[in-house]
Amino acid sequence: MVDQRRIDNQRSRLDARAAASRLGVDVRTLYAYAARGLVRSYPGGQGRKHVYEREDIERLLARKQARSGHGAVAAGALRFGEPVLDSAITALTPAGIRYCGHGLDALLSAQVPYERVAELLWTGALPTETTPMRAAALPWSRIDAVLPERATVLPRLGAIAAVLAADSGRAEKEPLAAARTIIATLAIGLAGRDPARARQALRGSSLAASVALALGRDPRPELVDAIDVALVVSADHELNASTFAVRVAASTGASLAACVATGLQVMTGPRHGGASRLLEDWLRRAGPAARVAAHLREHLRRGESVPGFGHPLYPAGDPRAVALLARAARLRSRGARWRGVQALVEAMARNDHDAPNLDAGLVALGAALSLPLGTVGGLFALGRCAGWIAHALEQRAAGFLLRPRARYVGA
Repeated sequence: MVDQRRIDNQRSRLDARAAASRLGVDVRTLYAYAARGLVRSYPGGQGRKHVYEREDIERLLARKQARSGHGAVAAGALRFGEPVLDSAITALTPAGIRYCGHGLDALLSAQVPYERVAELLWTGALPTETTPMRAAALPWSRIDAVLPERATVLPRLGAIAAVLAADSGRAEKEPLAAARTIIATLAIGLAGRDPARARQALRGSSLAASVALALGRDPRPELVDAIDVALVVSADHELNASTFAVRVAASTGASLAACVATGLQVMTGPRHGGASRLLEDWLRRAGPAARVAAHLREHLRRGESVPGFGHPLYPAGDPRAVALLARAARLRSRGARWRGVQALVEAMARNDHDAPNLDAGLVALGAALSLPLGTVGGLFALGRCAGWIAHALEQRAAGFLLRPRARYVGA
């Protein structure tokens, strides 16, 4: 019987000469890359020398060329999932992320709050004034009653969105007002099963302040600013998995709350919103900051990747992570967990491994704020609500049902 998996593995791997040629280096340099964990290698079998993972070779080549200023290569990395829909919301370019024509870096420099960034995504125009977001009154105790005691933040937010969706008929007459209510209500939901924190969060002066209060943190300016940055950089990222699912839901005529609930369910997957928790678990197993580098070496020696690092769209580094790491470094509340994240980022950079992505930036911020493990996934989801709603509104305006076709490959 033919072992198809073995055939697929052989096709995805290169021998030493081909791998070195692809990278433009000699074989000794290739061996050094493999020893440092940059390229996975495997025994060739039947007397053959080692073979090397083609995916790692291509990723390393893209990073090297992008760092050398090859703009076309960086642009080519953007094509790893060819666009399937026209959209005027977010552009991912070699020069950075742009929300409706506004550079993300410029929005952060101008300290544009999340509420206004959300309105920009929804309307295409950046407002000069901030419209407050007010939460809906929900039966919080009844929501908690149907959730398991061990329910994490993302399933809880999903349950809240489902409750909002069940009573969204009247609110849909004013979609932007409904959008604000959805986001504000989910922010209160970050308080978990603590009604006192939820009541405090309702009195927040901004959405970021409400989030700080919901998480049991003092809403001092530097902390609120860091949370606001986390929400803004998470707001949209074009057609990622959860956003595409939201657009499919919106194309059927589902309510905004139902669309958000769809996005939240998709985000529970470990390859999307759950990636930050994987990194937190990795750091917990690594132990104190002094042991992180050794744990990393052993991890890479086994040919395993590190969650929270590397992104096919950003071979030279994720700008969202840069912004979050900078804000986390300014906080006075940094402790042992923060030092662990910092040690990992430094060890990865020192050995020319993948740069941190958004998940690592969120984990760094959560560590600096001493947030409970798993909480930053909720921050990510809350921020992304702005983009989900923008894409739902855009899909509604497009007026067609999203129904992809399958390419049949069966018997």
